[in-house]
Amino acid sequence: MPTKPWKVLTTAALASSLLLASACSNEKATKKEETKTEEAKAEKSNVAVPVSDYTFDTAGNMFAYAEFELSGEPLVEGLGLDLDVLDVRKLDQPAKFDYTAGVESYEYSEEGMYEVTEKSGLGLHLIHGPAVAELAKKGEKDAPTVLGERFYELADSVGYPKDELFLNMYPTLIEYTSGDPHYTQKVDTGIYAKNDDDSYVPMYQVDFKTLRWDRSKMEKTLNPSAYGATFLKQALWAGDFLGGLHKVDSDEELEVSSSKDDDDENIALGVSSADGMQGAILTEQIWNKLNYIRNGLFYDVNGKKLTAGTGSKYDPKNGFVYLPHKIEVVEDGNEEAPNAKQLTVKDARSVLQDQWLVLWPASEFYGMTDQRPENKAQNPAFLAVFDGKPFRSAPKENVDSTTDNDVTSSDPYSVNRDVLLQVFKNIDEMHFNEETGAFVNENDGAAQGDYVDTFQAGYTTEALRLFQRAIDGLPVGYASGEAAEGLGTAEGKRALEMIQKQADFVLKELKREDGLVANGYTIGKGKDESEPTLNAQLGAIRGLTAAFLATKDTKYRDAAREFYQTMDEKMLDKETNIYYTSKDKMAYNPMTAGALSAVFRIGLNNLYNTDADDRALSALDRETIISRYTVFYDTVIDGPSLEEGMQASEFWDTGDAYMEGDKSGNTDKDHVPQVQAGHGENGIAPVLVEVEVKKQ
Repeated sequence: MPTKPWKVLTTAALASSLLLASACSNEKATKKEETKTEEAKAEKSNVAVPVSDYTFDTAGNMFAYAEFELSGEPLVEGLGLDLDVLDVRKLDQPAKFDYTAGVESYEYSEEGMYEVTEKSGLGLHLIHGPAVAELAKKGEKDAPTVLGERFYELADSVGYPKDELFLNMYPTLIEYTSGDPHYTQKVDTGIYAKNDDDSYVPMYQVDFKTLRWDRSKMEKTLNPSAYGATFLKQALWAGDFLGGLHKVDSDEELEVSSSKDDDDENIALGVSSADGMQGAILTEQIWNKLNYIRNGLFYDVNGKKLTAGTGSKYDPKNGFVYLPHKIEVVEDGNEEAPNAKQLTVKDARSVLQDQWLVLWPASEFYGMTDQRPENKAQNPAFLAVFDGKPFRSAPKENVDSTTDNDVTSSDPYSVNRDVLLQVFKNIDEMHFNEETGAFVNENDGAAQGDYVDTFQAGYTTEALRLFQRAIDGLPVGYASGEAAEGLGTAEGKRALEMIQKQADFVLKELKREDGLVANGYTIGKGKDESEPTLNAQLGAIRGLTAAFLATKDTKYRDAAREFYQTMDEKMLDKETNIYYTSKDKMAYNPMTAGALSAVFRIGLNNLYNTDADDRALSALDRETIISRYTVFYDTVIDGPSLEEGMQASEFWDTGDAYMEGDKSGNTDKDHVPQVQAGHGENGIAPVLVEVEVKKQ
């Protein structure tokens, strides 16, 4: 089937959009081994893992998939695996953990992101993006024409063939809070192209029109946790994809020596053309989304209205201007490329999770876009991306060492910095209780609340660690654990102060007599007496490890290790080797699954037993952590049958090839169905759903 050029397909409604091949995909479909190992079968035989809720929670899914990404290829590569030995056709090779992390965790993460940002329609359409509108006004053209030309420009910058841009992509400007991931029509699994073996590439891989979700079942609200967590996924992958350059003729990745390397006609942006194309699209989406947020999603508590953020010029002492918890969207009626006709604040609270789930990705993106001359450690490949082509560079006033002369600008660096600094200031002023030394969960715009949630405070600590690294010019992204000397900014110093105080608060106020961590703390009353949850343990371990990495104070690592050991002793079911999420339940939602994946990762990277430790802890033997990791993925994520487990379906990146004559919907014979075959009349997207593990 021949492809058609974008300009032929462009219309005012943008009914036909772009499709870009998965950046980590091989053009040929692949096939796993026929069955799971006998060991895996034995692990799964004693449990049922039914789905308890099919609602797609954008914040939870994108957060979980961000942690899955970091617990995927970067984890196993850091532990010494040569990624070239991974083959989706060779199940559990070279070892079960390597395959689970390097293939399943990593690829589930990538495909889940594309469902939200390119396929489902879960949000407003990129054609209405502020950066697109600005370019259209400047060029005196309509938005569809500009968006089409823009994608051509992005393709040229990364050496991607224009005739390989396909059909019916739905690029999102900003994402909605939730939706129903079941497909609304029969997925087109007809043959697009045959491979050398009996497998083939199905039509839906090159045309997304049958992959839309039901717009009537979407919660059409703008929640910072939802669009922030999606931003996090976009920023992590964009940083990975655009972190190098490649040769156009051979697609070979190059060692980057200068931001001018891509002036050579045979050198293009991105670690490969396909990766570069996806990285460029993700960056285009981020750029437009940040302008949309900065220009009108902040809430002025004095004026009781939505307004623009002002970043470095914002002073919270003059009245809070922050990201509210929920903004209702009334669409304009365009089903194919909807825009917002009206925005109404429905919940004006500042909620801590919303703030850290914007601070974290804005910190990651700051690391990509940073053009400050004083930062001598910037990756020249990133500088090449933001040197004016394809993305605008920042005005010199915004990258010098003073904020007094800052100017309002819509370039990626400036608009991201505005959002980053305003959210950071609000976390400090609205959520950090200086007297208590901890982060409170809510602020109604007039006063702080009095509750400290252990999970949320722990993740705020991690987000601040990444903020401090970004603002001080230290590596973020996959390299966020590396030691380096920073710039010592005032904002970085303040972040470190809050990190240390929050970590000390955990040690002083949240440890229970049984060694577990309390779920939270009410100022003036004390710590919770309720049964401790798994989330509380995970939040404390995550936050204390962040404090250790940020301050190098080993007392935080020691405490994180002790909490990890106690969690393993008191919350692990010995029959299933699955953690209880509360006293008598193993009920997993995406937030819990993502946090557990993260704690396994930091256990393997930062908390595991070393010769320098005073004593070895049984739970922190690396082989034990690896065992817990693989059992969790096998049992809770993949599930014991096609109808069970959190991962609702899978794409061919994890081995489920399409074979002529095979109508099983599960050619690799594992426990995750193909997208058209799972959970519903027309199938379901490859995303995470809620489950409860039940012993049989």
